[in-house]
Amino acid sequence: MARRPSPKKAKARKDPHLPSREEILAFVSAHPEKATKRDIAKQFKIKGAARIGLKRMLAELIDDGLVERGGRKKLHTPGSLPPVVVADITGRDDDGELIATLTERGPSDEDDENAPVAAGPRILVMPTKRKPAPGVGDRVLLRVDDEERENAGPGATVTAHVIRVLDKPSARILGIYREITDGSGRIEPVDKKNRKEWAVHHSDSKDAREGELVAVEPLKSRKRLGLPQARVIERIGSMADENAVSRIAVETHGIPLDFPRAAIEEAESVKAKTGVSGLEDMRKVPFVTIDPADARDHDDAVFAEADDDPKNPGGHIVWVAIADVSRYVTPGSALDKAARERGNSVYFPGRVVPMLPERLSNDLCSLREKEDRPALAVRMVYDAGGVKTDHRFARIMMKSAAKLRYETAQAAIDGRPNPKGDDTDTGPLLEPVLKPLWAAWKTLLKAQEKRAPLDLDLPERKLVLDKAGKVARVIVPERLEAHRLVETFMIAANVAAAETLEKAQVPLVYRAHDAPSQEKLAALGEFLRTIDISLAKGQTIQPRQFNQILAKVADTPNAGLVNEVILRSQAQAEYTPENYGHFGLNLRRYAHFTSPIRRYADLIVHRALVAALKLGEGGFLYEPEDLAETSAHISMTERRAMAAERETVDRLIAHFLADRVGTRFPGRIAGVTRSGMFVKLNDTGADGYIPAASIDGNYWRYDETGQQLVSDQTGEAFRLGDDVEVRLIEAVPVAGMLRFEILSDGRKLPASERKKLRERTKNAPRGNTRRRAAVRRRR
Repeated sequence: MARRPSPKKAKARKDPHLPSREEILAFVSAHPEKATKRDIAKQFKIKGAARIGLKRMLAELIDDGLVERGGRKKLHTPGSLPPVVVADITGRDDDGELIATLTERGPSDEDDENAPVAAGPRILVMPTKRKPAPGVGDRVLLRVDDEERENAGPGATVTAHVIRVLDKPSARILGIYREITDGSGRIEPVDKKNRKEWAVHHSDSKDAREGELVAVEPLKSRKRLGLPQARVIERIGSMADENAVSRIAVETHGIPLDFPRAAIEEAESVKAKTGVSGLEDMRKVPFVTIDPADARDHDDAVFAEADDDPKNPGGHIVWVAIADVSRYVTPGSALDKAARERGNSVYFPGRVVPMLPERLSNDLCSLREKEDRPALAVRMVYDAGGVKTDHRFARIMMKSAAKLRYETAQAAIDGRPNPKGDDTDTGPLLEPVLKPLWAAWKTLLKAQEKRAPLDLDLPERKLVLDKAGKVARVIVPERLEAHRLVETFMIAANVAAAETLEKAQVPLVYRAHDAPSQEKLAALGEFLRTIDISLAKGQTIQPRQFNQILAKVADTPNAGLVNEVILRSQAQAEYTPENYGHFGLNLRRYAHFTSPIRRYADLIVHRALVAALKLGEGGFLYEPEDLAETSAHISMTERRAMAAERETVDRLIAHFLADRVGTRFPGRIAGVTRSGMFVKLNDTGADGYIPAASIDGNYWRYDETGQQLVSDQTGEAFRLGDDVEVRLIEAVPVAGMLRFEILSDGRKLPASERKKLRERTKNAPRGNTRRRAAVRRRR
């Protein structure tokens, strides 16, 4: 039998029907025009005998001087701020400390997301070890510093300590809406890690349709059909629509989609810079932009001509003009903070999540055809051997002579008609603009070939969408000379930027790429020996050595395989204030300068150049500590964007192939693990998985060195890079997942090689460790 609590303990126990003193104080403070006892009882749902306890608490607060009586039985707190307030944490200051804003909502108004925020002081939330730790978006109960609260009017800054986190932001979940016969629905989350489903009552469905992607908000302590209940807060669209699919990646990776109001207002208030005062007027120079056909922003324009200096016979002058974003985006402004948070633009097949609002990215900063635009340009002089002999930076006013597609520029040089769908007249541009550009580029190639950057051949797939935003086809665009020309000029401009800032001895963000680690080189060397290629040991590796290996296997069955394994041996490039060179480009110093519309790193470099060279407004030099933090952040946002873009393409292709289950496809083994193989299809580049357990043979031994699975029973082997035929067994668009069945036979390994393999892998885990029914591979 349970013991009854002592009278003393029973008296001390808080009435569960009553709010705390802090909650009452917070409500009174936030509702000075609506704070009678009746209002408080209604707010906290206090009924019956509990009202007596509320009356007693209010009397104690009045006796303690925390609440005063006003007219018409209204209560208010003395002074401009009470000792305890409810506030919403809205952001962080420059030092990373949390900033809170008073809210007019009471602590129980959880459903009113549109309640207005009261004007008040700026509240600096002091660090706390309290669990759970408060964060941006939380509603918190704060105790305000006594000495500061008396005169804390609008615009003042006060400090406060967290008493309790009242409310965390409600979780927003993306899922597929599935209809139930009674008119209700259930939600299948798109997050692979979240296996929990949610029920949705028809009144909370917003008329969502079967198979539609929706965003839902969980409803606390409510269940339906044995499932936790949620309500639809946004209908996003069909899973066949690129816009809906890309939203999954945006929300999964926490990519900011909407700009803060302050940033939008700043962007809309910006006026075009049209005056040429303090600028070099180069509007008569026929710069051209050369971009993909679907480009909406134009960061860079190029111009080249033969050098008429008799001391430089056969030399060329190359101009690279870059959008002067630093003229429009001020350090520390709302636009700047939003751009830094994003780090870069994110490019999906049918949309862009830009780093800057469209007013800037597609208009004022974009080097539009036939429109005056300020630019930060670099003039580079090259000798007949492609070696740069001089360069200088200048702020200019330019006017692009033409907006060209890569295919259009290439067709003009090749003497062919324009590509279908492009009626640009390139005739007037051929002699004065395009031919000098190609002549200069071919000169620069001479020096580039001596430098010998890493030359991997890795074609990239591109999705072509129809008007409805669905995948129409998947292509691998041809790699043109026009692509290489622009790339060469951009690399040259980036090098010039790094050289200039180093010479000026100012801090900068480098684009660095480390050499492969010794562990990766050792693994690569072991693999190459399996195909009778040696990689020299004990010496400093250079890109040239990789290129020699690639040349050796070019036009052989192993070409794709070797390109793949060399790529996997490489380190990942990053942004850093420390210079350790760029291994892939074989450059001692390198910085990103040519894309400030879409990369924050480039904007940092622009500001540094303007400040170091005293080129006018917009210059700024960062402290080394700030550069280190920002470099780490934008390296993260770059990786985040790459993952989001890749996952979106995978989901779209999975949907594109979903109605082709059972179809046979040619492909190539793109990855091998002890549990199975990854296959990349030739025509679409789609990636899918083949479990080892589904392949004929008792046991499949994983040979990590040879990057292959080998059957103990038959001696067959499937190796990275092998051409295979597969059948599509399953397509799950929401996860971007494809599962295949292997139809090809593996390579037969000689008995001697199988013996060596068993010795090498005798302690390694095997793949399929259980006998499965054989898959009939020949239909």
